[in-house]
Amino acid sequence: MASSYTTNFSIEKMATGDQSGTWGTTTNHNFDILDRIVSYKSVAITTNADTHTLTIREASPGSGTENLQDGMYRVIKFTGALDSTCTVTIAPNSAASFFIIINATTDSGSSGPYSLILTQGSGANVTVANGKSAVVYCDGAGSGAAVVNALSAPIFGSTLTIGDGTAEDTKLVYDGNAKDFYMGLDDSADKLVVGVGSAVGTNSILTLDDDSVTIGDGAAADTKLVYDGNAKDFYVGLDDSADVLIIGEGSTVGTNPILTLTDDSVTVGDGAATDTKIVYDGNAKDFYVGLDDSADKLVVGVGSTVGTNSILTLDDDSVTVGDGAAVDTKIVFDGNAQDYYIGLDDSADDLVIGLGSAVGTTPAISIDENQVTTFGKATVGATDTDTSNTGSVTLNFQTNQNFVLTLTGNVTLANPSTEAVGQSGIMVFIQDGTGSRTLSLGTDYETAGGAGITLSTAASAVDIVPYFVKAAGSIQLGAPQKAFS
Repeated sequence: MASSYTTNFSIEKMATGDQSGTWGTTTNHNFDILDRIVSYKSVAITTNADTHTLTIREASPGSGTENLQDGMYRVIKFTGALDSTCTVTIAPNSAASFFIIINATTDSGSSGPYSLILTQGSGANVTVANGKSAVVYCDGAGSGAAVVNALSAPIFGSTLTIGDGTAEDTKLVYDGNAKDFYMGLDDSADKLVVGVGSAVGTNSILTLDDDSVTIGDGAAADTKLVYDGNAKDFYVGLDDSADVLIIGEGSTVGTNPILTLTDDSVTVGDGAATDTKIVYDGNAKDFYVGLDDSADKLVVGVGSTVGTNSILTLDDDSVTVGDGAAVDTKIVFDGNAQDYYIGLDDSADDLVIGLGSAVGTTPAISIDENQVTTFGKATVGATDTDTSNTGSVTLNFQTNQNFVLTLTGNVTLANPSTEAVGQSGIMVFIQDGTGSRTLSLGTDYETAGGAGITLSTAASAVDIVPYFVKAAGSIQLGAPQKAFS
C-alpha cells in the first residue's frame, strides 16, 4: 500500500509496512513541517520585486522533490526594499492555511513605504499596509481561492484594555484611504483625545479631561457639533473668524444662524425677512417671545405663532399691553404682603390703578374715556415742615405741595423756579414763641390788590394761606385764614 499525504501541508502518512528501513527519514521530515507550523520566520522579498510567492507545500508530494517551505511558518515578517506595492501569492491555491503577516519592508525609492497584497486565487485579497500586521486565512478553493482578514469583525469580552499602565501614549488608529483618525490617551496630559492623523495630541477634534470636554485644538478654524437629521441638519459651532458661538440650521458654521452668542450679547435670527421666536412649551399652555418681522415689533404672547394672542408688544417708541380683544389686560406688581395692578377694565373702558390683582377691584385711581380721573380714596400731598425760617426763604414746589413754616425771624419768600402751572396747595405760617415775625413776598407772589400778606403777631399764632400757580412767575395767594389755635 502506498503512502498518502495531508491535504494542506503534505505531511506523509506512511502505509502499513511501507518504507521499511527508511521510515525515520520521512518521520523527521514530517516533524520539521510540524515545527514550522508553530513557529516564526523573517522572509526577505527580492529588492524592488513586484511579486513574491509564498509556498505552503510542493505541488506534487511524493515526487521525490519535497522540501521545507516558508509558507509552513504561521508568523511571517516580510522584509526587503520595495519601490512599489508587492503582490504576495500564496501557493498552491488548493492549500488552506492561516498566517500572522507583518509588513516590515522598507522604501528603496522616495514614494513609499509600500503595502503587500496577499492573494491565492481570483477571490478576495487582503492588503497589509507598511508597518502593519494582519491575521489572515486562505481557503484553498482552487482557482477561485480567497485570502480573508480573520479579524474583520472581532468579538471581545466585556472589557477591552489598551495599554499596560506605563507612561506612554496609547491609541486606536483608523487607517483611511485619504485621511486617518485616532482615539488615544495623551498620557503626559492625562487626556483622552480624538483627532486627525495617527499622532496622539496633534490635530485634536475632541478632548476629554477630568471635568470638561473640549472641541477643537485652538487653531484658527471653525469647530462644530452637527446633528444629522433625516430631513434637516442642525449645528452648534464656533465661528472662529467672528469669535461667536452659533446654533444654526445645516452643517456649515455661520450659515442660517438661529442663535448667536458673542462676548456680551445673544442674537436670535440671522437678519432674514422671517419671524424669529423663543417658545416656552408648557404642559397646558405655551408662550412665546418673538419678532414679528413684517410688523417690526417684538411680541410676547400665548401659543407659538408670533403675532397671535399677544400680551405685550414693543414697537420703536411704544409698549402695548394686550391685542385689542374684549378682555381685561394688566400689569401686576406681586408684593410680599400686598399686590398692586395697573390695568384696562375693558368692559368699563377705564384705566385703573388698584390694590390686588383683579382689574376693577379696590381701585385707587380710575381714568375714563373722557379723561376724568376718579380717586378711590383721599389724596395726600407732600408737605415741607420747616421749624426754623428767617431771612430769605426759597420754597421747593417741585418736591412739595404744601408748606408748614415756623418763623424764627422776619422772612422774605424769594422767587422760586420750581413751580408748575396748575399746582395748588396751602402755606401754613407759625409764629415762634416770640411772635411779631413779618412776611415779605418776592415779585412772583401775587395778592389781591397787591396788598401783600399781614400775619397774626401773637406768639405761636397759626395762619393758613392758599395758593394757585397761574403761570410761570405767577403764584397767586388767597386771603389768609388767621389765628388758628
